[in-house]
Amino acid sequence: MPPNRDAPAAQRVKPIITRLKRAYPGATIALEYSEPLECVVSTILSAQSTDERVNIVTEHLFRKYRKPEDYLRVPEEELQADIQSTGFFRQKTKAIRGMCRVLLDEFDGEVPRRVGDLIKLPGVARKTANVVQSACFPEEARKDPDTGIAVDTHVGRLAVRLGFSDRDSKEAVPIEQDLMAIVPKKEWPNISFLLIDHGRKICDAKKPLCADCTIEPLCPSSQEAGLPDLFRTKAKRRPARKRV
Repeated sequence: MPPNRDAPAAQRVKPIITRLKRAYPGATIALEYSEPLECVVSTILSAQSTDERVNIVTEHLFRKYRKPEDYLRVPEEELQADIQSTGFFRQKTKAIRGMCRVLLDEFDGEVPRRVGDLIKLPGVARKTANVVQSACFPEEARKDPDTGIAVDTHVGRLAVRLGFSDRDSKEAVPIEQDLMAIVPKKEWPNISFLLIDHGRKICDAKKPLCADCTIEPLCPSSQEAGLPDLFRTKAKRRPARKRV
């Protein structure tokens, strides 16, 4: 018998991926870029911003800044103004300029392909490194021992809601480890994009559209089946912040 929503996560993950692939055959990064440097910059800018806003900003940005040297040549204030509408523009400016310096000093101006090298770049943690590698260097992702699965807000939420992880949805690194334990490695470059698309279109944080969900029969949080939402259950467990 095929697995149902009560089956262990390891038994449900493959049919869930199969159904998501049918629903989102073109699932890929939503950021617009034409080469790896642009992908890194876009991903840095996407923190606390929307992909739509970043794509609007980078349409002009990538015409003006084509090489790492270009980001270092202008005054810091000028780059800040160019990316201001993405939010946190001062921190992002420092990250982009620091990333470009390291590219020039250690990697001959080229974006490295391996996760271990990518995370040496300022502004690039594991999530960004996995996104860049999956999007730009998928062949490297299949053999890099440090490769993993990019966990953003959507991936964290769906991993918890689907019972793939018992963590809080904001614990990106432990959730990544939980996903890597059950998702076949050949699917690692794709699983994030599939979950992100599904999270945006169906599995909303506040009001999941369970009646329209292709993986509802395999979901232990189905509102259609009257089950508790594991995402909200875990959220209620978060310790209250101390007031100072």
